[in-house]
Amino acid sequence: MHFEILVEDASGKKMLEQIVPKILGQKGKPNQYRIINIQELKHRVMSRMDKHLARTLPWDTILFQTLTLQLRAYSKTQTYKHLAVIVVVDLDRHHFGQFKGELELIFAQQRPALGGGLALAVEEGEAWLLGDIDAVRRAYPFAKEFILKSYQQDSICGTWEFLADAVFHGGSEALTSIGYPFIGREKCRWAENIAQYVDVQKNQSPSFQTFRNLLLRWADE
Repeated sequence: MHFEILVEDASGKKMLEQIVPKILGQKGKPNQYRIINIQELKHRVMSRMDKHLARTLPWDTILFQTLTLQLRAYSKTQTYKHLAVIVVVDLDRHHFGQFKGELELIFAQQRPALGGGLALAVEEGEAWLLGDIDAVRRAYPFAKEFILKSYQQDSICGTWEFLADAVFHGGSEALTSIGYPFIGREKCRWAENIAQYVDVQKNQSPSFQTFRNLLLRWADE
């Protein structure tokens, strides 16, 4: 099986680059896979719009249009004999059922030509790192233990801020005061540092388990 795995941002891509091989094994033995940052695809959508409109559109609108174009392209491709497309996005503060339904509708419009499925990180990709607290401890031995122990899996708690409070000097308040793009770079560091230690079999995040099982269901089909 060849997997095209679309993930919402750069930190998610860095995380999955280390985690996916732990689930599917080394590339080509027997599954192939490619991990793509959706942010790198959005310019095809935004280039068609008025520049002012493109700057003011909410991310959800850009995300949905970008996914529509990309999934449509996959549904027409003849490049891969066996293709599964996996879409990974953050739930953030959306209503789970409604947001999942909207994304599934975009996906379903391309079937039966397109195989694969959707995985939502609840609430954010950092939840999949916090799904393995031991991995966080190994990457950041001086992480604040009382914060790590208080985490409830897949809780809507401001997940990246929660992780920042545990591992970043000064916590989320200090990091927020610096702002973007520094926050994005720091999230990429967490992804790289923690994901290398994540045990994909023991990860306690329910939404991560859904993603893992989705990959395994399509592997070697």
